[in-house]
Amino acid sequence: MIPSEDSSARKKTIEEKLKQEEETLSFIKESLEKSDQLTNNMVSILSSFESRLMKLENSIIPVHKQTETLQRLQENVDRTLSCLDHVISYYHVATETERVIREGPSGRLEEYLGCIAKIQKAVEYFQDNNPDSPELNRVKSLFERGKESLDTEFRSLLQRYSKPVPPILILDLIGTEEEMESQEETVLEHLPEGILQDVIRISKWLVEYGRNQDFMNVYYQIRSSQLDRSIKGLKDHLRKNSSSSGITYSPAVQNKRKDTPTKKPAKRPGTIRKAQNLLKQYSQHGLDGKKGGSSLGVLEGHEQDSRGRYHGETVGEKHGPASGKEDALDLETDTYIYCISAFVRLAQSEYQLLMYIIPEHHQKKTFDSLIQETLDNLIQEGENIVSAAKKANARHDFTSVLSIFPILRHLKLTKPEFDKVLQGTAASTKNKLPNLITSIETTGAKALEDFADGIKNEQKETNVSKDGTVHEITSNAILFLQQLLEFQETAGAMLASQETSSTASSYNSEFNRRLLSTYICKVLGNLQLKLTHRVKTYEDPALKAIFLHNNFNYILKSLEKSELLQLVSVTQKEPDETYRYHIEQQIQLYQRSWLKVTESLADRNMPVIQGAKLKDKERQIIKERFKSFNENLEELCKIQKSWAIPDKRQRERIRQVQKSIVLEAYGAFLQKYGTGVNFTKNPEKYIKYSVDQVGEMIEKLFDTSA
Repeated sequence: MIPSEDSSARKKTIEEKLKQEEETLSFIKESLEKSDQLTNNMVSILSSFESRLMKLENSIIPVHKQTETLQRLQENVDRTLSCLDHVISYYHVATETERVIREGPSGRLEEYLGCIAKIQKAVEYFQDNNPDSPELNRVKSLFERGKESLDTEFRSLLQRYSKPVPPILILDLIGTEEEMESQEETVLEHLPEGILQDVIRISKWLVEYGRNQDFMNVYYQIRSSQLDRSIKGLKDHLRKNSSSSGITYSPAVQNKRKDTPTKKPAKRPGTIRKAQNLLKQYSQHGLDGKKGGSSLGVLEGHEQDSRGRYHGETVGEKHGPASGKEDALDLETDTYIYCISAFVRLAQSEYQLLMYIIPEHHQKKTFDSLIQETLDNLIQEGENIVSAAKKANARHDFTSVLSIFPILRHLKLTKPEFDKVLQGTAASTKNKLPNLITSIETTGAKALEDFADGIKNEQKETNVSKDGTVHEITSNAILFLQQLLEFQETAGAMLASQETSSTASSYNSEFNRRLLSTYICKVLGNLQLKLTHRVKTYEDPALKAIFLHNNFNYILKSLEKSELLQLVSVTQKEPDETYRYHIEQQIQLYQRSWLKVTESLADRNMPVIQGAKLKDKERQIIKERFKSFNENLEELCKIQKSWAIPDKRQRERIRQVQKSIVLEAYGAFLQKYGTGVNFTKNPEKYIKYSVDQVGEMIEKLFDTSA
């Protein structure tokens, strides 16, 4: 029973599953039918929609095409209208800009240039599109008028605002490097900043659009005139202030000098006036040797005697017109040196200004033209100074010739900067300064040689002084040589410039120094020959010796108290010892004049004193000796009292040596024959002087005031 029940249950279960499957199949069948129906409906709808879309497309596409065509037409119309407006605007340019062009660019350069730009575009349009239009001539005329107005404005701005640089500011500029090393450099403002910018804009426009270079000529003419006026203003300032102790800086620059607010530029001592003063000092030293000291050294021991000077009229004693003439020469020299320095600085400043305004490829040529007038004037002034030096040399006024030495030295020192400033200018411009330097060197070298030869070959016979003091030719020659010390390099270069030997092919300082040493030795040699010739004028051998002693001693002291001795020693061995030998030789010759005094006191041919009583002959011999001594002593003291030995030390030395010799001999003679020997009833008649009195007489030698 149990298996049967299981089978029945399994069967029932199978039947239920079959039934469920049938139901499922039936549901699926129904769903498929519904799906087919829906699909058919969708296909029908899509087919209908497709049909409608095709109809719509067939209707819309023609409309779209028409719309695109209309849009293109609209754009073409707009562009055409814009072009018409643009073209029409060119016809209005003349009317719109005429008032501005007519009134000019003054005060409204930006607006004016804008109008010019519009006119230029209108000209280009009509030239390209309608060259026969009357408007072309109208805008062309406006453009030319505008260009002329810009030219005029360019000239007007430069003329109105270009001013000469004030002399005080130029002096500040010259002294900037030396006097203001730690201070801000002085900068020149040739044009106000706003005006400068306007000038730059106009120049750029004229170059780019005006196709006109005439403004460059205008520029260099106006700036050249101001440069020349600046230099002339400096000259006038220096001449007006020549008597002042110094030239002040401008207040602006003074304020920058916090440490030295009142500092003044070093004023170079006048060459000619300094020569006069030195010679006067050398010829008028006080008794202590300190009066009238100078930078070249006072001759120690030389003093002013009753005559108050060395023999002859020296340049130091000139007054009145001669002095004024030499002051003028000094001023001319100093002024020229200042102007050369000023030119270099101003030219540098002008070139910096020019670089902003003139196109680069025209700058050098314009600058060359700009500086030409001022440079020519300076070179001509230099040639005039050279010409004056040549005339002075011809009349043997060698002190005046010295004026070219500081000028030459300054030109050589300035030449590197000069060459840098003139870089790129024409060769003729560059050669002007070297040619002037060569001319000065040639003139100076000839003056030096003429001076040396003039000492030896001087035809004018200047009378020697009666007192045998230093001769004028000696003091002037030494003074001239001492003046050369300030210009050693310059004088050496002058001499070297005339050398033709192979050794002179490469000049250097040592070579120049040897040439100058040789030259000074030549001058001193010629001077010694001349003195030897002049001494023949004296008849008294002792006075001859005093004359040569004074001159040789003066030369030696001058050499020792300056660099002359070192300079002479370059080519001559121990020149000081040579002069000392000559001096000692002359002292010995002078001392011979006292032999007739000392010979009167010699024991030769004197009687031998054997007792208290002398023979008449013996008494007469002693009388004659005392008489001879008295007469010779009085004669020599009277004569030699008026002689001069300016050197105090030498004078005292010669007195003391002679005093020692005479007093020793006289004291011994007096002791032997004057006291205790009864050779006369009137001893005071023959023994007129005591030993001390004789010493006092000798102490008064070479002193007219005693």
